[in-house]
Amino acid sequence: MQKKNEKLLDKIVKKDYNNELERVLEKKPFAENVKSILLSILYKLETSYKDYKQVKQDVVSKEELIENIIYVIENECDEIKLVKPHSKESEIIGDRTFLVEKRKKRIICYNIERKVLYCLAKISKRNKIIKDNYFVVSKTLSDLINVGACINQVEPLRDFNGYSWTTIPKEIESITHNLIYQNLLLLVENTFMNKWINNKEFVMDYMELFQNRLEKLYGKKDAEDLIELLKEISVYLEIKFDKRAKGKMLKQKEVVKKELEQMQDNVAFVEKITEEKRKLTSEIKTIDETINNKHLLEEEYKRRNEILPLEEKIFSMRVLAKMMVNEREEKLERMEKLNKLLNPQKYVAYKKELEEKNKYLSLVDTEDLDGEINKLKLKIQKLFIKCFDKKIQKCDSKQDMLKLIYEFRYYMMLPYDYKHDIYETKDLQKEVEAETKKILEKAYELKVIERFSKQEDVNYELLKYIFQNRNINIEDIEVKLIREKGKEKGKDNYFIQVFDGNGVGEKREMPNSENMDKKDLAIRFNKKVKAFY
Repeated sequence: MQKKNEKLLDKIVKKDYNNELERVLEKKPFAENVKSILLSILYKLETSYKDYKQVKQDVVSKEELIENIIYVIENECDEIKLVKPHSKESEIIGDRTFLVEKRKKRIICYNIERKVLYCLAKISKRNKIIKDNYFVVSKTLSDLINVGACINQVEPLRDFNGYSWTTIPKEIESITHNLIYQNLLLLVENTFMNKWINNKEFVMDYMELFQNRLEKLYGKKDAEDLIELLKEISVYLEIKFDKRAKGKMLKQKEVVKKELEQMQDNVAFVEKITEEKRKLTSEIKTIDETINNKHLLEEEYKRRNEILPLEEKIFSMRVLAKMMVNEREEKLERMEKLNKLLNPQKYVAYKKELEEKNKYLSLVDTEDLDGEINKLKLKIQKLFIKCFDKKIQKCDSKQDMLKLIYEFRYYMMLPYDYKHDIYETKDLQKEVEAETKKILEKAYELKVIERFSKQEDVNYELLKYIFQNRNINIEDIEVKLIREKGKEKGKDNYFIQVFDGNGVGEKREMPNSENMDKKDLAIRFNKKVKAFY
């Protein structure tokens, strides 16, 4: 009962997040320009949130959004430094616009609000959110999802200003990461993705939970296909955006390839395992002797520090001893794995694991990186639309239908590349048109949208612009079918005008108007009518 009263009190007494942030900033050694930009970000998020939620529907609560940002500033940022482009101070970040150093709890960034917010999102994310047993893609998929989540967190500040919804593709850190992350949000919902990216423990296998959720909602085949596409594109994106990734993967590929070749000869493979076990045994013995002998530990401390760069030097012999204990544990784990490999069943499983690794590492050899990314991105969008159609089919209430209309409109307005939104993308025209017609048909049945004609194509032409506009409140949209006398006698011209909530309307020519049966129209010419009931 007490908890219920506390929640009710929270709703009645509005929190003053500005004062809360100021309290946190008083304890931080940030420059005044840093404090100012953080307070400005918070104010703009509060101002824009209502429109952001209306447009996108399924989002984190305003309280959680803002409280998370304040928590990150308080607990995960010891230093935030704003620099000007091409200045002496900006040399540390090179040709980038920001630098996030999680270990040092430090952010160095251009004096741009959306960049600072992106850095706050990035510094709070764990580097890996997928277990190591997914091999190569554990890191690449983790990076794909984390980058998408960071871009998503900036959206209410970047695209909403309290008056309008505007997306400028050049302001998005990565169009492809953002598009894929928004696909996932729409498919498995915000709550699931939020738990996944903020999960601090590796107790639960979220990749397995993700697959189970997809299978339950969209079927096993579509779930498996989507996950495979995500794995492949994650590898390509890793290579594209991380210059060092390709070199690392090529080295891994050679090691895996060599090991697979050795496994073809069982005798040679057993000999290799025996030799590695002998080497590990010797190394573990050396570690034990060093840790238990002060003189040997001191020599090891000097030896290691002589070859380490300044920023990686070991602080003390005590720290070195802890490091060596960890190294010993790793070697023991490797020894245990090698022992298992001598078991025929484990041998087969390990070979399968290597083949899986090789499958994704081989993607590194592609010559047309952007071409492969574009092919996979297109496949993901077509599969997304197919899955979204299943959501429409299951919908059976006006409230849920309206929510899905908002979500599909949001999807249609997502940038596909730097020149086109989804609805403008030629390679998706067929799928987009078919899905729009299905959504409209369902909306007529549930009495969410008015049916203006018995002809499906006429309805589509009149109402498709519902999904191609940036009006905050989609229910405010009005439609006018205009008839004007043509130059030729007895021939009229027809136009469609779609109005937003402010009465501003864009006039477009009605295509294929010669096939329109005037008797089937349930809309008067030259009169504005609401599209929604």
